[in-house]
Amino acid sequence: MKANTIRFGELEVNPETILTFPRGLLGLENCTRFKLLHNVEKDAPVVFFLQSLDDPAVTFSVVNPAQFGINYEFVLSDEETDLLQSVEPSDLAVALMVYMPMGANTAKDEAGGGISANINGPLVLNLGKKLGLQKVLVGPQFDITLRDQGS
Repeated sequence: MKANTIRFGELEVNPETILTFPRGLLGLENCTRFKLLHNVEKDAPVVFFLQSLDDPAVTFSVVNPAQFGINYEFVLSDEETDLLQSVEPSDLAVALMVYMPMGANTAKDEAGGGISANINGPLVLNLGKKLGLQKVLVGPQFDITLRDQGS
């Protein structure tokens, strides 16, 4: 199938690779079908793009939180486990949506640079079944700013 996107132009998408978020994402409940894309660049952190197939303007940058030393421990409800069609933690992956705050400086050595992430809404993915959900974590509200500290 073909999908038109604002960020990537026209994409050819194999229907078997579509990730379905049955409940959508927080604030975007009508966006339920996504394609996970990536750009492989040498020596660059692995960033994936979660492109909505329901709204061509909706794209998120997502990362594996473990690559930044963030390890999640939370319990899925029975409803969430059913939605993901899995009870085995080994079947699931966690992804974190990241963004560059408006007005942020992209230079790594200047104040205001860096990528921010609201870690209270990770994505939980069953890549084998092509299912996902956004897990809203209740508790302390905080953001993490990720900065390249250089070598």
